[in-house]
Amino acid sequence: MEMYEGLKHILGLDLEPKELNFIQISLRGVIVFVVALTMVRFGNKRFLSKMTAFDAILGFILASMLARAVNGSAAFFPTLGGGFVLMGVHALMARFAFKSDKFGMLVKGSAEAIVRDGKLDRTMMARTQISEKDLLEEARLNAQVMSVEDIDLATVERNGEVSVIPKK
Repeated sequence: MEMYEGLKHILGLDLEPKELNFIQISLRGVIVFVVALTMVRFGNKRFLSKMTAFDAILGFILASMLARAVNGSAAFFPTLGGGFVLMGVHALMARFAFKSDKFGMLVKGSAEAIVRDGKLDRTMMARTQISEKDLLEEARLNAQVMSVEDIDLATVERNGEVSVIPKK
């Protein structure tokens, strides 16, 4: 109990956010950093790379939650615990998505072809909001292709990136 009282004083756990000093906020920040690093190391790291909306949402919510622990606008330890719960829910949903294609499409979406055999699918381009100029930029950058006619398949992937497979 005495240790908790010391920790409570050092971290300012019983103070209002505006009463926290530089040291308390700094210590909270260091603790949150270590805890967040632990969450990411034990959780699914993919949300930090090329994200689908499913992964990006985790990043936004986790950042918002943990910031509240640092600035004192939410209870410190329960907020850290909530972050672990959020990581667990994400991991559980990712596992379900791995096991079930239908669930995976529900939470992560699906890839959409916008070019097949050199022909634009303008309906799909409008739905995915990819212009012909955007497509050609991706084709030049990633497939060294200069025209739509030289594309075998172009797909808007689940993470929003455009993949281009040139014709042989």
